[in-house]
Amino acid sequence: MTEPGSILVISLRFMGDVLLTTPLIRSLRNAYPRAAIDALVFAGTEGVLEGNPDLRRVITAEPRGPQAALRRRLWRRYDLAVVAETADRPHIFGWLAARRRVGLLPPQWDKRWWKRLSVERGVVSPPELARPLGYQALAQAMGIPWAPEIVAPSAGMPAIAWRDVLGFDAARERYAVLHLAPRFRYKRWHTAGWHALIAWLHGEGLRVVITGGPGEDERVYVQQVLAGAKAPVTDVCERLRFAQTADLLRGAALFVGPDTATTHLAAACATPTLALFGPTDPCLWGPLPKSGLERPYEKVVALQRRGNVALLQEPTLACVPCQEEGCENHRESASECLDRMSAARVIDAAREALSRGAAAARS
Repeated sequence: MTEPGSILVISLRFMGDVLLTTPLIRSLRNAYPRAAIDALVFAGTEGVLEGNPDLRRVITAEPRGPQAALRRRLWRRYDLAVVAETADRPHIFGWLAARRRVGLLPPQWDKRWWKRLSVERGVVSPPELARPLGYQALAQAMGIPWAPEIVAPSAGMPAIAWRDVLGFDAARERYAVLHLAPRFRYKRWHTAGWHALIAWLHGEGLRVVITGGPGEDERVYVQQVLAGAKAPVTDVCERLRFAQTADLLRGAALFVGPDTATTHLAAACATPTLALFGPTDPCLWGPLPKSGLERPYEKVVALQRRGNVALLQEPTLACVPCQEEGCENHRESASECLDRMSAARVIDAAREALSRGAAAARS
């Protein structure tokens, strides 16, 4: 493929999905070092790319509403559009933005045919294929080397700058970061488990820092957990940008969280990460370690390790992972697999992750 002078990468999904595009962006940067690379993402997810050294700028699209101004802005502005999704709207934006296009394609023929005609090179990406593998195949189809490294954002905050935010010296004291509330109810671990884990971490001499998003339901759940906690915590929910959270995670001795964007971020920051998975299939959505996966995740294992990530599941239920939205198949449903996951198992896994992290820091 002739080297393009300008490239637009299009990823119109959630924050975790945008983070997973960063190896593709890094691959494009390595292959075309003189190209100006921009990214088009949904408004509200652009923080995932803050401080990304591979990008010139990030452009945002509103999830809903008129797009006329954005379409005029994009019209034939780029030499190449890289469509990192299979849906209609990203492909339409790709057609608007550049005469040359490559991208992921859906497996269904009725949804794929016009997209296949629209792109110079396309890769079929079925739902059961982990998205990074689709991006790797797309890079191969373009004839460029694959760079597996996740590029986490950064706000440029050194450890010493956290004293005013946290109330303690993050450069000198060990701390663990917990993300209690995912965006959807069916991915939550139980309150009693968080209480036990917070108490154990405090007993081990670690400060406990709580992160969280702006969602009202998320905030309510965090308050429920903290109201019953028997040990002190530092609550920074809603106080940090995503890139600032990344800087916080880089100094943490441990991160524990459910299937959420912050868990993927912790993995990308090389933080010792304990991911609590329930209905979600780790083969598709397991957090990628900083250096990439040395081998794929398995579908269900009590505890599996990949680089700096330990992923915990509840294999006693035959339905795990069901890939449904909880036991009642809606976003506010409970998930028995997470309700059954004991605090003792999580604490044991946390103890081992801390030990491995300390050993890696010494080596």
